Amino acid sequence: MTTLTATRRSVPYFVPAVLAVVLMIVITALKAPQFLDGGWKLVFVYASPLILLGMAQAPVVLSGGGGMDLSVGPAAGLISVILAAVLIPAQLSVWWLIVLAALLLGAAGGAINGALVAFVRIPPIIATLATYLVFAGLATQILAAPTGFLPRWMRWFTGTDGPLPNVAYVVLGVGLVWWALTRTAYWRNLRAVGSNDRAAYASGVPVTAVRFLAYLVTGVFTGVAGLVLTAVLGGADSTVGPTYTLQAIAAVALGGISLAGGRGGLLGAAAGAVLLFLIQNYLTLTQASSFVLQMVYGVVLILAIVANGLWDRRRKAR
Repeated sequence: MTTLTATRRSVPYFVPAVLAVVLMIVITALKAPQFLDGGWKLVFVYASPLILLGMAQAPVVLSGGGGMDLSVGPAAGLISVILAAVLIPAQLSVWWLIVLAALLLGAAGGAINGALVAFVRIPPIIATLATYLVFAGLATQILAAPTGFLPRWMRWFTGTDGPLPNVAYVVLGVGLVWWALTRTAYWRNLRAVGSNDRAAYASGVPVTAVRFLAYLVTGVFTGVAGLVLTAVLGGADSTVGPTYTLQAIAAVALGGISLAGGRGGLLGAAAGAVLLFLIQNYLTLTQASSFVLQMVYGVVLILAIVANGLWDRRRKAR
């Protein structure tokens, strides 16, 4: 009995999402056999902005205290608009400058959110809803209509000729950065703050700094997502970014990350995002209407949050 209980407790948080992804791959392959014959690469390319935004959402959720960034979608959209409608038309299109600009813009957005939450002490959902509106409004003000001119080097992100789609290496790179971060004291402090911020503060953990850095990391990862979104769109569209916000939150919940904080990681968020996109892709294959897609998103989000809450309650009961 003891061995069985220990085994149950040792099941990683991301396993249910990964198993669900495998199941959806099988279901999709049965519906469209070409999916396994290279079709999955194109699906991954189109899913990559959501995967990266799901991963970006994870650090702030892990920080606890109701941590959540509603602005990740509009922030990625604004970054995409600035890159495609401001910098590139101004002949500032060399790869290192565009990449650096995306990361700095993302970090700036994350720092704004982090300052509002950690220092000004505005509740995260209110602070990031405000920046959601600001970022979305700025994107629309800068770019009223979609644009589609990009430098040749940005086509690399959507390439599918290798064993993996090129953008997969970007996702792996973000994962590697996060893995390196989990090998530092910051990771231990982040989990401590997310699990119980009062106990962490009493133990000498700088709670304010830890939460601010969580939003900063989220901002940098959002910058990467904005860069990839630009490549996937083949330009920029000011209306696209906001649609990713709720999907990113659903990805985090589906990936087994505790919405109360302190448990989870980027692998679960990535798996949750892939699962969500595979569900969308399957419904598209079945020619479901956009209204059905929206309803499914809502149902999936509710089920994910309920399952997440039950998992947390069960963990606390132990």
